[in-house]
Amino acid sequence: MATDNLKAVIIDDQEDMRNINRKMLQNNFSEIEVVGEADSVDTGVELLKKTQPDLVLLDIEIKGGTGFNILQKTRPYNFMVIFITAFDEFAIKAIKFSAIDYILKPINETEFCAAIESAISTYERNRVELQVQNLLDHVEDKGKNRRIILRTMESIYLVALEDIVHCESDNSYTTFYLADNKEILVSRGIKEYEQMLSPYRFFRPHQRYLVNLNHVERIDKNDGGSIILKNGNSIPISHRRKQALLDFLKG
Repeated sequence: MATDNLKAVIIDDQEDMRNINRKMLQNNFSEIEVVGEADSVDTGVELLKKTQPDLVLLDIEIKGGTGFNILQKTRPYNFMVIFITAFDEFAIKAIKFSAIDYILKPINETEFCAAIESAISTYERNRVELQVQNLLDHVEDKGKNRRIILRTMESIYLVALEDIVHCESDNSYTTFYLADNKEILVSRGIKEYEQMLSPYRFFRPHQRYLVNLNHVERIDKNDGGSIILKNGNSIPISHRRKQALLDFLKG
């Protein structure tokens, strides 16, 4: 997206937070003009329709509902969205699953700028449509087949959790190995994905690996132990995590 004369709106029900956001944009992004502010679901929806912004800074808890309610009412998504919110475990989980940028309150200026730059550099309308729809599916808890957005520099992938066989870490990068033999490399560490996926029968038997236990064929106890996957691949089990894995499988 070209960064000349971008229009931004700020939707937050706290005036002091809107002021902080506006000043940080003015101080760090001269190419972005704040063209409006709102403090509720209704005024936020009206503002988006009126101004047609390129960037939306959106609080989650606002008057009349949530920022998610605004997104439900403003298709199509011709704008970048960045959530600015106090810590909310459920909301942040949904946001992470959809690879949408967010900033936690109280706002750190470095994190604020990084989120804005990330949103601008990766913006594509089709990506936003896919990301926001996946976000709303999580929020609305549609179905049991949860999906995760995997964002690379070149593409964006919508992947069902059941199709992930295992993940492998390479420092700050993680490779996802899928059931159809596709490999997706993303520039995020495996620890973040462990936190996201562990409630869905994913287990980290070794510091380099995260495994979908639904794809496990058996546990081989020879030579320190390894997980044999249904596709024939073998994943090592570290000594200190072996008992935890066995307990998890028994449970």
